[in-house]
Amino acid sequence: MKIAIMSRNARLYSTKRLVEAAKLRGHEVQVVDHLRCYMNITSLNPSIHYKGENIEGFDAVIPRIGASVTFYGTAVLRQFEMMGVYPLNESVAITRSRDKLRSLQLLARKGIGLPITGFARNPDDVEDLIKTVGGAPLVIKLLEGTQGIGVVLAETKQAAESVIEAFMGLNVNILVQEFIKEAGGADIRCFVIGDKVVAAMKRQGKEGEFRSNLHRGGTAELIRITPQERATAVRAAKIMGLNVAGVDILRANHGPVVMEVNSSPGLEGIERATGKDVAGMIIQFIEKNAKQSGISTRGKG
Repeated sequence: MKIAIMSRNARLYSTKRLVEAAKLRGHEVQVVDHLRCYMNITSLNPSIHYKGENIEGFDAVIPRIGASVTFYGTAVLRQFEMMGVYPLNESVAITRSRDKLRSLQLLARKGIGLPITGFARNPDDVEDLIKTVGGAPLVIKLLEGTQGIGVVLAETKQAAESVIEAFMGLNVNILVQEFIKEAGGADIRCFVIGDKVVAAMKRQGKEGEFRSNLHRGGTAELIRITPQERATAVRAAKIMGLNVAGVDILRANHGPVVMEVNSSPGLEGIERATGKDVAGMIIQFIEKNAKQSGISTRGKG
């Protein structure tokens, strides 16, 4: 097979591992910087040009699209889909998962456990919004934030009001969520491929830090998850329409709650914590499914 990997940097761990795994299994691989792609959008012969050349003949594409370039990256991915190339994750599913508010609403509709979440626009509603999520302490999140950036823990009602009003004054969209204290600054990253959790790790925030992101100094270790956590992660990925996803779960007193469904989960933390060849599993999934092809969300936006 000929596989394209959409990545801004061929030296990134995840990109390198996917290239290695594909070549090990006898495939031809090309890393394509999606921001250097430009497209000929036509109904008869859609094409993608990369660094002055028309790129074609790919059987499958692995999108590794950063959150800051979702719009352009998914546009390039849609072009691959128009050309009949099998996408590991479809453009519609990636766009859906990147919209934090929409993704939470979709998960809630299907009965997935979530932290109590509030969303408002008017400063006059702040006090009632805080009551809605159970009062302080609470977590305030920028809708556009990634890797723990733009996430604030407000420990008192006064602090919560100040931060929320400040964000609203900047005209940015925020979510307000209950603080799951019993999680102890830890979450579980479940790596889903197809209909299975193939690896799971516990991420623990450094002392005094409620965010568990590895980019923020958190640590990771292998963990055994419960059947309920496993089922929740698989269902969450399926609801988003993602074949491959990193589903972040907190252990709350009332059961697992989903914090986020990541459409481009990194491989470094999960492979090192679990010792599993996750990149190889991704390539095997493509081998099995690209032949059948067929893009389920084609024509749905």
